[in-house]
Amino acid sequence: MSSTTGLSRRALLARAGAGAAAVLAVGWNTATRAWADAPGPQVEQLPALDGAVSLQGGELDRFASDFGHFVRQSPRAVLHPGSVRDVQRVVAFAHRHRIHVAVNGQSGDTAKVGTAGLESHSSYGQANPRGGIAIDARGLSRIVSVQPGRIVVEAGATWAQLTDAALAIGWAPPCLTDYLHLSIGGTLSVGGIGNGVRHHGLQTDTVESVRVVTGTGELVEASRERHRDLFEAVLAGVGQAGVIVGATLALVPARARAHVFGLSYDDLGTFLADQERVLADGRFDLQVGEAALAKDGSGHWRYKAELVAHSDEGQPVDQAALLAGLNPVAAETTVTEQSWREYAFRVDGFADYLRAAGFWDLPKPWLSLFVPASAAREFMTRAQAEIGPADLGAGILLFYPYARERISTPLAVLPQEPVGWHFDLLAFPGPGADLPVMLRRNRRLHDLAVRLGGKRYPIGAVPDLTEADWQRHYGALWGRVQRAKRRFDPAGILAPGQGIHAS
Repeated sequence: MSSTTGLSRRALLARAGAGAAAVLAVGWNTATRAWADAPGPQVEQLPALDGAVSLQGGELDRFASDFGHFVRQSPRAVLHPGSVRDVQRVVAFAHRHRIHVAVNGQSGDTAKVGTAGLESHSSYGQANPRGGIAIDARGLSRIVSVQPGRIVVEAGATWAQLTDAALAIGWAPPCLTDYLHLSIGGTLSVGGIGNGVRHHGLQTDTVESVRVVTGTGELVEASRERHRDLFEAVLAGVGQAGVIVGATLALVPARARAHVFGLSYDDLGTFLADQERVLADGRFDLQVGEAALAKDGSGHWRYKAELVAHSDEGQPVDQAALLAGLNPVAAETTVTEQSWREYAFRVDGFADYLRAAGFWDLPKPWLSLFVPASAAREFMTRAQAEIGPADLGAGILLFYPYARERISTPLAVLPQEPVGWHFDLLAFPGPGADLPVMLRRNRRLHDLAVRLGGKRYPIGAVPDLTEADWQRHYGALWGRVQRAKRRFDPAGILAPGQGIHAS
């Protein structure tokens, strides 16, 4: 399409679906607040674009929901940007007319699922524009450049793309989510947590700079040195202050091998103590943990620590030293070795199973929380009483510690204690699950965590969140969130799906 800066009838292409005739729209009728197909005194034309916009058909339907499949509302339009300039122009247009805008990564392993069935990090409508304009981040998915120690990417690229581009020159991202086929802009908007948090913090803590389109359509390059206020407002800022369109991230030298230790526990207290001991002494490179119901149907819970030590090719690790002082069920301890990349992409096989078994496209009542270490045992004990086999379905419950000192992102809201625990209920219930009951359970566990000093990781399905909930979540940071919203998104159009009314 035309890339000139003038206004034209060709500016907006409404794609009704494959094989359908194209329909052209002139612009936005300010009186009816709807798209207009004829010019008039109250119609503002849309700017010419390098990409395209869909106004009807399958594209709108695809962006009506998200990975969780709970919240469904079709957008008025979907922008498929051909350039960052497209995002600027559409956001500026939306700002003038107070049309909501939200980015949806719509990422996923395209080699396996094609362009259908793609997912995002939103599971309860967080990326839904609530009848506004959805931006398909896949239009901006290039790896711009990669060199030792640094990689520059567009925000719609996935962590899988970034990882392979970095590995090709012998480098790697220091912190990865467990599932890599998520957009970089999406995880940076919420924080991005994974098993590298014990050494490197969140993914947002590895960012050197971001390119951001603010809520007025201005493009800004922000870092700790320049426009720091915007830099800190968008990282883990849940999309409220700007649209991340690109980022420069740090890389570390890649290691060749991953030695994976699986330590099983029957006792919650022993599991908690060993995990916190490993966190404190830093003996492993990666650390994660899981709670699971025993397979014998007894209702008893068991725990597993998955700990990884990296090495160079042919270099052994001292297993005895790594296990010293820990108290797992010794007979069930396992040690396996695989390549660094094999371990990084380990969740792909599990995702393939979920797709093949029909779980992937069902509603998923996920719940992600942070609880202080002092309350970890009480919280997990009470949470386990509310979670049965049907609640987990084919999913898993992750539970592992982090050190607060490793996390420097200001808007990554965490409990105040030096050590906290990440509770991540990645539920994949089967057909016929009582979803309303599961959502009410999520709300109860959320409220319990908050009473115990916990915070939520803003990707899960927690119903009926109010402005008071958000104020309590941010605490002393609430005024900072409000100021950033007023400054960078004065019309209050960005990411309405989070339900924050900070402007």
